[in-house]
Amino acid sequence: MKRTAIFVDAGYLYAQGSACLQGSKAKRENLQLTHDLFVQKLIELARVIQPQAPLLRVYWYDGSSRGPTHDHRTLADLDNVKLRLGFINSVGQQKGVDSLLVTDLVELSRNGAICDAVLLGGDEDLRIGVQIAQSFGVRVHLLGIEPCRGSQSLQLRQEADTKHEITAAEVVKFLQLLAPSTPPQMVPAMAIVNLETPAAATPLQVTSPIHQELQAGIDSVLHRLTSEETTALQRDLERVRSVPALHDRRILASCRTSLGRDLTMDEKKEMRALLAATLRR
Repeated sequence: MKRTAIFVDAGYLYAQGSACLQGSKAKRENLQLTHDLFVQKLIELARVIQPQAPLLRVYWYDGSSRGPTHDHRTLADLDNVKLRLGFINSVGQQKGVDSLLVTDLVELSRNGAICDAVLLGGDEDLRIGVQIAQSFGVRVHLLGIEPCRGSQSLQLRQEADTKHEITAAEVVKFLQLLAPSTPPQMVPAMAIVNLETPAAATPLQVTSPIHQELQAGIDSVLHRLTSEETTALQRDLERVRSVPALHDRRILASCRTSLGRDLTMDEKKEMRALLAATLRR
């Protein structure tokens, strides 16, 4: 049976995705990817590119210095996703990732497991894998993030059978910029953000447009938390009436996206109080 495989270079995704959102590359810790939405987007694109060949699986390539991260474990747990990890050296360079991708692309092509490959990436080092896969009759479809011409190797683009672009309007649906972390010398690693407004100050029956947007932003983040993370967050709120800084930044970013602007100080207080009220339901 003819099948399509999807190959994702996570380094390219985060680097070009953040550049697409803000005009420059952002650090990985300042980005939040909605993994399931993005994977579903890739699968939908593959179906459009080659409707006659069902999905084999999505291969995800990334580097890690200390084993799988929380994001890696989340990805590995998704249906139809195969995680492949290279490593990150002492100076932050990703090593072994491109070779893993090329090896899988070549082996699947050689074994006749696929007839089409959708490749999200831009590195020149991937070109040899594309050439060998094509020699086995596989069609390679290069996928990039706007603007592709400035983020992908020209030789790689010329080698591909077809080229496709994910627009900025699509990127914002699955990738968010978080508020930058406060410099370590100013805030300790375990810093928390105090809840300045009691949860009861934001009645759940309020239905103002701003209240609804804040609730939507909060729900979007809570939906992505594991049950353990949700329990820990509830415990922090109950014990010390505070929101851990990491969750606070994520929820602020989500609410900022929902409102389409920065929150005022009063809206931030309302957001935190609404979070506490939501978790107590």
